[in-house]
Amino acid sequence: MEEARGARDLALGRMEKAVHRFKQENPGTQTAHILSLTMVELVEKLKEGSLSPESVLYSYMSKALEVTQEVNCVTDFIHGCEDQLQKLKKQKEKGLLYGIPISIKDHIDCKGHISSGGMVKFLGQVKEEDSVIVQVLKSQGAIPFVKTNIPQTMINYDCSNLIFGQTLNPLNHQKSPGGSSGGEGALIAGGGSILGIGSDVAGSIRLPSSFCGLCGLKPTGNRISKLGSISAVVGMTSVTGTLGPMARDVDSLALCMKALLCEEMFQLDPTVPPIPFNEEVYTSSKPLRIGYYEGDGYFQPSPSMKRAVQQTRKLLQDAGHTLVPFAPPKIDYVVDELFTRGIFSDGAAHMVDCFKGDIVDPNLKSQFNTYRLPALVKRIFAILLKPIAYRTEFIAKWRKLRLDVILCPMLGPAFNHGYAGKLFAATSYTNLYNVLNFPAGVVPVSTVTRADEEELKHYRGHYGDPWDKRLKEAVTGAVGLPVAVQCVALPWQEELCLRFMKEVETLTHGTKRNV
Repeated sequence: MEEARGARDLALGRMEKAVHRFKQENPGTQTAHILSLTMVELVEKLKEGSLSPESVLYSYMSKALEVTQEVNCVTDFIHGCEDQLQKLKKQKEKGLLYGIPISIKDHIDCKGHISSGGMVKFLGQVKEEDSVIVQVLKSQGAIPFVKTNIPQTMINYDCSNLIFGQTLNPLNHQKSPGGSSGGEGALIAGGGSILGIGSDVAGSIRLPSSFCGLCGLKPTGNRISKLGSISAVVGMTSVTGTLGPMARDVDSLALCMKALLCEEMFQLDPTVPPIPFNEEVYTSSKPLRIGYYEGDGYFQPSPSMKRAVQQTRKLLQDAGHTLVPFAPPKIDYVVDELFTRGIFSDGAAHMVDCFKGDIVDPNLKSQFNTYRLPALVKRIFAILLKPIAYRTEFIAKWRKLRLDVILCPMLGPAFNHGYAGKLFAATSYTNLYNVLNFPAGVVPVSTVTRADEEELKHYRGHYGDPWDKRLKEAVTGAVGLPVAVQCVALPWQEELCLRFMKEVETLTHGTKRNV
């Protein structure tokens, strides 16, 4: 562990030297201007040549160093980015992400670096090649430049491990950035990255996006290649993990998906269906038929979560869309049976095994202790076929109501430190869509008000049990922090999901686009 921490410090030192050298050689770089641009504007300026890839990369490197000093989110500097930059300038073809610096979640392989998973077991295993997603990003001209922190095992939505420590939320240091893609959330929200790649098994892209006020997309399980990423959990049968983008706006997510869904990826990983990005669906403006619910009946939403859905619903209705009430069937069965047993269909044996010679992070303790119970192994194999039946039932209900998409709550606002590990059941809002394997995205739509905070004092939850009490404690003291909603589409309809997210973003940010 000491060695890994030392390696990180050396890497950050190397990054600092590189930034210092660039600043001395290029004193006129408009760093503040570069950092203020959206990704779409940045791509445009890089393509036309009014900004150089160097100025953009070193501006973001400089900002990333500043952010990680404050919130501890970067675990490694991908030093090969400087060589890649030189090669990029010689290329005639400019990819869709030409010159865009990009941050990568710790467990996604980058050649010459470790993917730690926040666990001692994986330290010292230097990767010999880039994961497929990193190869594709590079082929599209993006420049992966840092790796970011995660919670130990990644089956937790805080962001702390005993190797690299706790990551803080840049919007409020008393709060968690969420997880497991928490380092990504913190770095992008702090302004140190414009686009990041996270992963999602129970909400690990969507939770940090919600806690940090970002947009994030969990695609259908196999829409993007997962080859070359490590996991402490094997044999997940009824729960689908996936890689996906996180950014400050929906257009950035769409551009990233468009870049990833290319011939290069379909060749590198033939198990990924060769479906290119459908621009027509994303840019369509035809009215949508939207199902919605304000609570899932399992975990009572916090006042701000509920208000976010209500306000967004009204805006969508006023813009000419049709809103239809929808209740997800049997949510307690999904969380208790399909999700918890499905994610550990080996009775969590592989994960417990990964801890040999390791210490459990205090934030994971209460969760980890349940994984060691022999009871979890019981009836585990009976679970293998159940999700298929549930998915059929859910889609039948969706079809009966002739829905295009669903609007639903997103867990938030950001939790106080130490609560995520004790509130795993609160991921019911997100893990439902891992069990169903539907694309789901998050869009920030509001911030917590004093009235929300006041209403929280009367929060009892559905059951009045310790979990309900904990949720109330977890979200207190969040005035001014972002609140998001979740947007969902049917499998393989990422473009429709993004189009719906864009609609929500446009309406909630006041620039109304009437249908």
